[in-house]
Amino acid sequence: MTTSVKRTKASPQNKLQIVQAADFRKVPWLVHGFSTRPGGRTTCYGGRTLNLGFTQEDTRENVEQNRKQFLLGVGASTSGKVWPLVVNRQVHSDVIHVLREEPGDSKPGPLAGDGIVTNLPGVTIAILTADCLPVLLVDRKNRAVGAFHAGWRGTVKRIVEKGVGIMRREFGTRPQDLLAAIGPGIQKCSYEVGAELKTEFQSQFSYAPELFHEVQDSDPVRQKYPLLFLNARAPGHGDLCLKLHLDLSEANRRQLLAAGLRERQITVVGECTACNTKKFFSHRADHGRTGRMMAVIGVTP
Repeated sequence: MTTSVKRTKASPQNKLQIVQAADFRKVPWLVHGFSTRPGGRTTCYGGRTLNLGFTQEDTRENVEQNRKQFLLGVGASTSGKVWPLVVNRQVHSDVIHVLREEPGDSKPGPLAGDGIVTNLPGVTIAILTADCLPVLLVDRKNRAVGAFHAGWRGTVKRIVEKGVGIMRREFGTRPQDLLAAIGPGIQKCSYEVGAELKTEFQSQFSYAPELFHEVQDSDPVRQKYPLLFLNARAPGHGDLCLKLHLDLSEANRRQLLAAGLRERQITVVGECTACNTKKFFSHRADHGRTGRMMAVIGVTP
């Protein structure tokens, strides 16, 4: 298993908590960061939070100011002016866009997709999440980067593995020159799924059984009155107390290994968004009414 390595950078300018991969910080021409919940101007999700998505509950002005603060916090600015930010209209797909020119006012709006790769300097590419995994890639030799939104749908479609291939086609990227960081997201401790998901993964990955785990239900009513549940399911159909959980981080780590990366090239942050809602937004734990975090990466000019 890859040892999880992470570093939290506190920004005194705006009291934001920014999670960064230690190996990424060693690349002198790179900026990157995974946002967290605290700080910012948003107040509709309890306290002052750094919502970075244009959600129904928040104002556009708040989000734009939050994004500016975050980009300044990760160093994506020149002379105090933040770099252009490119975010897809995410649709839980395996569609990856190549950013070949700097966005401008005359360019069309966000393209539908869940991955972006680029070698443009002075531009940040980003992924929005609230339980799904953000995955960042950096090609240390060719000064190219990628950002990918890996929920279960994107993961089963191999979006990260495809991203490595697209970077090779576009920039000549070799797996041995890459560093990867899998950011905060829902972990296996909280990610309960249905049996149909296991079937989907088994159709794609030989190692799928290793990604799913049966977890004992901690329902206090069930524990106190077990006899009430004895006849809840027909004989031979399994134990209702056992729930199926998916390890989404491991699924994406295995894809990166399959794409040619070595374990030492992969950082897994490993923090669970659903377990720690004081630090992270979580769509599942917050019952759908929540903000969005952002993972950004860019090449310095």
